[in-house]
Amino acid sequence: LRPGAAKFALGGACKPSAPVVSRRLFSAGASNVRCSAVAADQSQLAQLSSMTTLSVDTGDLTVIEELAKTGFITDATTNPLFVSQAGLSGDPRYMAFVDEAVDYAKAKLKSGEVNGECGAGDGQACSELGREIVKLVKGYVSTEVDPRLSFDKEESLVRARRIIKMYEDEGVGRERVLIKLAATWEGIMAAAELEKEGIRCNLTLIFGLVQAIACAQYGAHLISPFTGRILDWHKTPDKTTFEPEEDPGVVACEQMFYYYKKYGHTTICMPASWRPSRG
Repeated sequence: LRPGAAKFALGGACKPSAPVVSRRLFSAGASNVRCSAVAADQSQLAQLSSMTTLSVDTGDLTVIEELAKTGFITDATTNPLFVSQAGLSGDPRYMAFVDEAVDYAKAKLKSGEVNGECGAGDGQACSELGREIVKLVKGYVSTEVDPRLSFDKEESLVRARRIIKMYEDEGVGRERVLIKLAATWEGIMAAAELEKEGIRCNLTLIFGLVQAIACAQYGAHLISPFTGRILDWHKTPDKTTFEPEEDPGVVACEQMFYYYKKYGHTTICMPASWRPSRG
């Protein structure tokens, strides 16, 4: 659904027996749950995919492949935590990514192209994983700039451009990649510059309408409101569950989506970090 589309990020795999999809709420299972490629038209994954575009939020290549085979998942997003977890898993595929990243970082450090191994290494590991994900999904792959740079516009730009070059050096066009940046003011300003260079951005850690408006006004391609985190913030000892239509995260996301529609912004709204409203 574009422009002004609502997309959904699923954490890890989906659980066919999860609660029924309600409006814009979807309950995703834990990342270690496997979702087989079921053909049943009544599966909740099929229901949701008929309404919007779905993105799987994980670094597990097996999960991504299984979900992609259903035909319902087109996009994927990762973050440095997923990459780190993959590298520590003992799986030879991921360990090879780490080894290549270390070799890359050492070479760049020796040549004087970078000032520290970590800056080059983490980006290389992320792009190595992303390169494999691109083979599994037909849509966007989001790769995140180190979140520790969320308040450093200039270094965020350096890292983002480096990540794009890594992808392009491996034959992956920038049109397949979304650079994920935190939606701080510095992150939004970095995204504004990158978008002008044809580098599409995914502004994440969105918790309110003001952030969403700023992202759209500065031309961000996509935003990721954290609906579950908003829900967590509003929970109290006396109120821990909500009906889906009253879920504060769902309400906030609806406000962002309809604001974009009302004022003609083409920024895509992809809510992520879902929680079950009813607990």
